[in-house]
Amino acid sequence: MGPLILLDAVRLRVARPDRDLFRDVTFTVSSGDKIGLVGINGTGKTTLLRVLTGELTPDEGEVRRGRGVRISVLDQAGDLPGGTVIEAMGAAGEDRWEAEAVLDKLGMGGHLTRSVESLSGGEARRVALARALVRPCDLLVLDEPTNHLDLDAIDWLVQRLAQSSAGLLLVTHDRHLLDAVTSRMVELDRGGVYVHNGSYSDYLQAKSDREEAAATAEAVRRNLARSELAWLRRGAPARTSKPKAHIERAKEIIESRPEGPARAGQLHLEFPAPRLGDVVIESQDLRLETPDGRLLLEGLDLALDPRERLGIVGPNGVGKTTLLDALAERSTPAAGQVVTGATVELGYYRQSTDELDPEARARDVVAGPHREADWTDARLLEAFWFDTDTQWAPVHTLSGGERRRLLLLQVLGRRPNVLFLDEPTNDLDLETLRALEDFLDEWPGAVVVVSHDRAFLERVVADALVIDGTGFAGRWPGGFSAWDSQRRGKSGKRDSVRRLSESPGSQQAQSTGGATKARSRTETASKAGSTSGRSTSTIGHLMRETEKAMRRLEKTKADLETQLADVGDDHQRMAEVGQQLSEVSSELTTLEDKWLELADEQQNR
Repeated sequence: MGPLILLDAVRLRVARPDRDLFRDVTFTVSSGDKIGLVGINGTGKTTLLRVLTGELTPDEGEVRRGRGVRISVLDQAGDLPGGTVIEAMGAAGEDRWEAEAVLDKLGMGGHLTRSVESLSGGEARRVALARALVRPCDLLVLDEPTNHLDLDAIDWLVQRLAQSSAGLLLVTHDRHLLDAVTSRMVELDRGGVYVHNGSYSDYLQAKSDREEAAATAEAVRRNLARSELAWLRRGAPARTSKPKAHIERAKEIIESRPEGPARAGQLHLEFPAPRLGDVVIESQDLRLETPDGRLLLEGLDLALDPRERLGIVGPNGVGKTTLLDALAERSTPAAGQVVTGATVELGYYRQSTDELDPEARARDVVAGPHREADWTDARLLEAFWFDTDTQWAPVHTLSGGERRRLLLLQVLGRRPNVLFLDEPTNDLDLETLRALEDFLDEWPGAVVVVSHDRAFLERVVADALVIDGTGFAGRWPGGFSAWDSQRRGKSGKRDSVRRLSESPGSQQAQSTGGATKARSRTETASKAGSTSGRSTSTIGHLMRETEKAMRRLEKTKADLETQLADVGDDHQRMAEVGQQLSEVSSELTTLEDKWLELADEQQNR
């Protein structure tokens, strides 16, 4: 018996007053399908999910659902019924055991009897996810399920979704989850839809091939236009004898235009940063507690470097955001002190967008409360992919990703030289994420990141500050990958942060009198380097520098390929560009080999 059809989307169209959000969307979801739905913010991913689940009626087309198909949904609102957490799960008998187990895996096992009304936004979101996961279904629909999950919970979710026999429709910014789970990708792009078989990696390759083919087609069109234009210009007497159809074809080629890009230009993140002095932000013997007195960490000595790239990692509830608030001097620690350098201009990108006035227009948010918005704000918003209509739209009408991008613009527009980023990847689309990562690669200031996004951490941070919530805080050179690989162990089983940090011979983090000292990057790297060979920190630095060089060459290569497609019949220029392309490709291969050697060296340490 073959796979069962769960639902058919047939020529779906949803329109906005000024444009189609999407049109002619057609694809099928069968049992066993695990589909990732991707596209830039504002293309209608969440709206499409609402249409597919029956919550919203399309302007055109229809959704045909299989007879008796059960659908379980986690939407962005994540609304819950009243009562206690376990009552909100709607489970009884044997199902209650599974509900409790899933809540425990998502970090809510100790909150079964709490009222739903007392939960924070992140806690309620995790309960809503657990509720969707335990509900019997043939099709599971998840909109941004990793928001508010820690690394271990995300790993567990990946395994559960991969092993589930139910069909899956998934919207997420988490590239690790997409690549590990999906078997098909559906991309919304400029109102249309593209369906790609395979994982997220396969989709990226297919998208690259598609864009390359489009560039080639445009080059062919330009060459045809040139030749047809020359033909038309041979003079009226000659033209009168030409077939009318030929003339019409010439005009059609010349007047046609390629489809415009989904977004105009690159995301403008080129904000200058004032120069930092030697002292950035330092903590001395810092102790942090919850409002009810529970210890989060103690004895933390931390000195940020002017080019700091530090990731703060650990389970939910251990004090990562609390530490950011203390370092930003937005809260008072239970003990110890924080010293901020005189040259520091701090930009704090917070986890929530609640501080944005929901009735304010996007342009007024950028202008701030002390002046009227003008053309400079409009130009900046445009460079941040806000078109004219969106600039005048109230905040409450923006998508989650658009609000996050507006908040990012607000923070970077203040020209900080130290950036605190608290869960910066939530709700951002993949294109914006890649632009943010590129920006942080080259940005001259200091960056401290709290994130559970594995791909983002691997790309951005140089060292990891590990917090476990029992008073331990230890700095780990080599960044997220080095720490994550070590804690999993060669057997693939994950050790706890506490157990790993106290293992014999560990030099990455040390405990003194029950209080852990997190040392500066220089001190830590020098101690880690006392072993034979290069330290993990040095290897990680070399890998990141190699990756930067590879990305620069890849951009150069893409530019040369575009030039080559446009040279037409200029054989001399074709030879010059071809030679440059060959040299760049050779250099790129050399760098790729170097990166693989460094990766092997890091793995074998």
